[in-house]
Amino acid sequence: MLRNTNAYVFTSESVAEGHPDKVCDRVSDAVVDLFLTADPQSRVAVETLTTTNRIVIAGEVRGPASITAARIEEAARHAVRDIGYQQDGFHWRHADVSVLVHTQSADIAMGVDGGAGKDEGAGDQGIMFGYACRETPAYMPAAIHYAHAILKSLADARHGGAAPQLGPDAKSQVSLRYVDGQPVGATSVVVSTQHDADTSIEQVREIVRPHVEGVLPTGWMCPEADFYVNPTGRFVIGGPDGDCGLTGRKIIVDTYGGAAPHGGGAFSGKDPTKVDRSAAYVARYLAKNVVAAGLAERCTIQLSYAIGVAWPLSVYIDTHGTGQVDEERLSQVLRDRVDLSPRGIREHLGLHRPIYARTAAYGHFGREPEGDGGFSWERLDLADDLRAAFA
Repeated sequence: MLRNTNAYVFTSESVAEGHPDKVCDRVSDAVVDLFLTADPQSRVAVETLTTTNRIVIAGEVRGPASITAARIEEAARHAVRDIGYQQDGFHWRHADVSVLVHTQSADIAMGVDGGAGKDEGAGDQGIMFGYACRETPAYMPAAIHYAHAILKSLADARHGGAAPQLGPDAKSQVSLRYVDGQPVGATSVVVSTQHDADTSIEQVREIVRPHVEGVLPTGWMCPEADFYVNPTGRFVIGGPDGDCGLTGRKIIVDTYGGAAPHGGGAFSGKDPTKVDRSAAYVARYLAKNVVAAGLAERCTIQLSYAIGVAWPLSVYIDTHGTGQVDEERLSQVLRDRVDLSPRGIREHLGLHRPIYARTAAYGHFGREPEGDGGFSWERLDLADDLRAAFA
């Protein structure tokens, strides 16, 4: 986050589970979960495209023969049904589903697979970032945290029957004023949500209002003139019927809302051997534990990998002038405590489980760890050890 003064405004956006791109992320991750349920060692790299009553799934896999095209199609339909699409232009039961999935490249597999005298290598080259800060209890930047929370609150109301007028497609945008590096209130809030044809813009505004006010801290609500709900005036046609969707087009929504770097790789549709996903998760895990341990107020961690090579080429740490310890030593301490090879990351965080469909909307970070291993990268089980290492 760049700034030149002690007072500035920073904005982040989120999109709901029914946004066309998020529908694709959800379908792709449902396929990942399908394969990992059948065989935790499966390899999956799938992309999804959606448009009016059509779903196209393509990519490369290596897994049990029991995962047929018919089962992939079924997983896709179930994902769309769970989101809530039963509209004329996009319906979980009536959409045409094409499954164009083939086996993983032998050349890629050769570089990634472990074997005699060779540890498992990274599935691709690339750089991955993790970030944490003290702006929210979730150790997330405030703007993206509240943008997600607004949409999640609206989705819960829709699923629970409290807001039947709303459709699955929605977006939010939160602009926060910062003073001396800390957020102090919202300067504007934008929410666009799909609705039925019989609901007026005034009614939509009053449906949305309590969800925004309930999410923002007390006294943070923006001025009424800067509270924008469905600024175009009408949002009846939505989802893939209104706009084409693709997997991996919302990577900033998935991470830190622009408040921290992103390495460029998307997460959804990829099994945990792909460091685009697993290394970004472990970088967040490390950064969050550094901040939770009191070693910094803010922490950015970058990891870099080469395809077929087991160990990261670099581990870079930036505490943005807030660090209480030497960053070079911190880098070494982290590497001593967590094996940052692809295999080591997966084993440390338990990533070979079918835990990915739930990550596809409302952010991969800032969530609560779950009993079955979901969001394991949000655990704070390393903080006490780090604190002791620098005592």
